[in-house]
Amino acid sequence: MPVLIEGTQYFTVSEIEESLSISRTTLWRWRKSGEIPVGHRFRKMTVFTAEEFEMVRAFANRLEPIQGTGRNQMRLFNGVG
Repeated sequence: MPVLIEGTQYFTVSEIEESLSISRTTLWRWRKSGEIPVGHRFRKMTVFTAEEFEMVRAFANRLEPIQGTGRNQMRLFNGVG
């Protein structure tokens, strides 16, 4: 359940992890690399606004082309090479 702080709704790391089916390590790696907002400290918790949560969701659900596909990868899947 989101936390209400001074009239603003915040989501905890646990809520984001569970909602997006990602690990804490993944979330921390994305934060460190600057891919997603770093969030806010509240007491001993890291929390994210609804807008920041949506930014994390968008990043988690992005589509990216797979690099390195081609004959070499097909050989690997076909048991050749």
